[in-house]
Amino acid sequence: MGRAFEYRKATKLKRWGHMAKTFTRLGKQIAIAVQSGGPEPENNPTLRSIIATCKRENMPKDNIERAIKNALGKDKSSYKEVTYEGYGPHGVAVFVDTLTDNTTRTVADVRSIFNKFSGNLGTTGSLAFLFDHKCVFTFKKKEGVDMDDLILELIDFNVDDEYDENFDEEKDETTITIYGDPKSYAQIQNYLEEQGFEEIGGDFTYIPNDLKDVDDEQRATIDKMVEKLEEFDDVQNVYTNMKPEDVEE
Repeated sequence: MGRAFEYRKATKLKRWGHMAKTFTRLGKQIAIAVQSGGPEPENNPTLRSIIATCKRENMPKDNIERAIKNALGKDKSSYKEVTYEGYGPHGVAVFVDTLTDNTTRTVADVRSIFNKFSGNLGTTGSLAFLFDHKCVFTFKKKEGVDMDDLILELIDFNVDDEYDENFDEEKDETTITIYGDPKSYAQIQNYLEEQGFEEIGGDFTYIPNDLKDVDDEQRATIDKMVEKLEEFDDVQNVYTNMKPEDVEE
């Protein structure tokens, strides 16, 4: 398996576990989807995939319905997706994904953490060469499906040939996670739906292509910085190119 696959495998649980205020994050994503495509999931593929992700994250149905209703209300906020990037301590690259209705507040919050940890907040795009931007789909595996054949078909939509497969003992089901070109998001989702896959959750992520070695003390400092960034409601995800402990050369 390639380095990107090993990185995803080593960081998956940690990354999901570190997501700050998951329901708040998903609520904002619902708001954007509703405002751009309407409140009916059957007519809004983006909303449909977010709802599937909500269910996988055990977000209560009432919370989902309330988020949709709030997005239609008179006082709805207009959220913008903004990415901040820079270097944290020890030369580790840091990508911060945000959804905000006040960029002045958000950039001040993010900058304060970079400054606190002796980092440097850079300009948009300055670290793009260190990360691969990917769309991510997770869905229930169908009985009898041949993954080699499925991936072969999906390659036409710029999907990576490596994928993650996980069995949930509690739910007694297997889920598949695939990664592809963000520009092919709609095509990939349409194909999976046409093939009858269920609970197709979609998202976007950044995967580092150049991992940085750190010692235990440096790792603890970077982890603390990430935790502080994730405390802000506007922050959706934080990515770094710090090598996970379980990734070998």
